[in-house]
Amino acid sequence: MAGVDSVRRWLIDAPVGSKFQPLPRAAGFPRLTAAGPPGSGGRVRPRVGACLPAADKSRSPVVPNSFGKLFTVTTWGESHGGAVGVVVDGCPPRLPLEAGEIQSELDRRRPGQSDIVTPRQEEDRVEILAGLFEGRTTGAPLSLLVRNTDARPGAYDEVKEKFRPSHADFTTQAKYGIRDHRGGGRSSARETIGRVAAGAVARKILRLAGGVEIRAFVTRIHDLEAPPPEHFPTLEEVEAFPVRCPDPATAARMVERIKAVRAEGDSLGGLIECRVRGVPAGLGEPVFDRLEADLAKAMLSLPATKGFEIGSGFAGTLLKGSAHNDVFESRDGRVRTRTNRSGGVQGGISNGEEIWFRVAFKPTATILQPQATVDVQGRPAVLAARGRHDPCVLPRAVPIVEAMTALVLVDHWLRQSAQNQTFKF
Repeated sequence: MAGVDSVRRWLIDAPVGSKFQPLPRAAGFPRLTAAGPPGSGGRVRPRVGACLPAADKSRSPVVPNSFGKLFTVTTWGESHGGAVGVVVDGCPPRLPLEAGEIQSELDRRRPGQSDIVTPRQEEDRVEILAGLFEGRTTGAPLSLLVRNTDARPGAYDEVKEKFRPSHADFTTQAKYGIRDHRGGGRSSARETIGRVAAGAVARKILRLAGGVEIRAFVTRIHDLEAPPPEHFPTLEEVEAFPVRCPDPATAARMVERIKAVRAEGDSLGGLIECRVRGVPAGLGEPVFDRLEADLAKAMLSLPATKGFEIGSGFAGTLLKGSAHNDVFESRDGRVRTRTNRSGGVQGGISNGEEIWFRVAFKPTATILQPQATVDVQGRPAVLAARGRHDPCVLPRAVPIVEAMTALVLVDHWLRQSAQNQTFKF
């Protein structure tokens, strides 16, 4: 933290126009400037991330790679680096935990699992480096690692000098002045291994604490949409088809559509629905940390996501309040709602009903077709994309959506317990 503190002190105390060492930038990209206040001669104090004082040029502000307040996960690693992983801080001690429980979730996310996903072959074997002793968590940070064994960085040589359309190449270069072009570096979906591993731990906590069940599944691929399930889908129903849609007839059509589009060198997007039952009333906050807001942030932090809606979502705008309101009633000895257009959250706080929401994923940005673009000098170019990519990210995104849901819920459960159940007055 010393480096961060020195930057903060410098930003506060440095005189206007003081000397600084700019960060490197890509050739051909202008440096952002702004006019200073009257009398300053156009000089302005540099902003955080735009530059560092010359004396501290070897230090930089912390880049946010963490999620959660009490149950905090920090992911690390790049798509074609040596490994990826996660550090989980705030995990309760004495939780029974085995590597196999984490591995089963990673197996659902791993590449090469069917003929409709990327052919990259990774076993994604988890290694527990710290935080576990004699089969139980110790309360210390839990450190998990997965090694990259089938990286092929040479397949990305072309994008070292060219920006992939609708990818993070240009924006990463513009922000940092440097990027790891091999598979997208941190912007690659391979980063989500850490999320799924941490989510497996969170799911076990939720299951043991309150019998919470989380089930995500694909409801739409392109224009193929499954009928709403009449019950809470089982894991077996979701996993019965590689596309992870619990409706057999729709799932079969989805698989064929993905294969056809893949043969064209193109890609598809769609929708994932997530349903959660067993969540008690009281999780969430009434203002900034509303439960649905944190769920939205968790989902929209995932690669390729473009939308989030909970409960009635955007369709609810077509109803009048008299039709949209969830009427309360007393049932089974507790307060319930007759309908659930709220999606299990009211006023930012869970109401004890089933939480349900949907996440929209765009078509995979990297396609195997020539595309017009520009190179790092801003000159027109044509990109003939190579590499191993998912023609549709949704089948492998299902366990990632479940993992992020678990991380949000366990964090809010810990916060609820700390604030409202620790002290007795």
